[in-house]
Amino acid sequence: MSSEIVKTTEELIEPILQEKGLELVDIEYVKEGKNWFLRVYIDKEGGVDIDECGTVSEQLGEKLDKNDPVKGAYFLEVSSPGVERPLKSKADFEKNIGSRVHLKLYEPINGEKEYEGTLVAFTDEKAIIAYKWKTRDKQEEIPYGKIAKARLAVSL
Repeated sequence: MSSEIVKTTEELIEPILQEKGLELVDIEYVKEGKNWFLRVYIDKEGGVDIDECGTVSEQLGEKLDKNDPVKGAYFLEVSSPGVERPLKSKADFEKNIGSRVHLKLYEPINGEKEYEGTLVAFTDEKAIIAYKWKTRDKQEEIPYGKIAKARLAVSL
């Protein structure tokens, strides 16, 4: 059911985003406590502002009311993915070469299931990440198919 809601929401929002030059980052339909949330994350080069999120929320809300893919009450949230934006596609990886990233893996590579460092290269098959291990600089080739979750990482 939740995957159908996400798919329908994606179909409804794409024309809105194309018209405004915005990009869909992610859609989540999740239950938190007693409440259901339909969260839509949008972005563009340089980031989105609150007015853009509000406009998209209004337009999407109207379309959702007409099509009614969600049975029952829920909260619609449209926002920026923030500084720790998820990397959901190969295109996201390609766009963020040179950026600091955090990767969680399905299975360990050299005993590690999480890596944080700079994405130095990406192909369809693998991501190459440079990171510090103790005091040494290291690099790891991580097969794309082993990446469970990826996001940009903030360095302090």
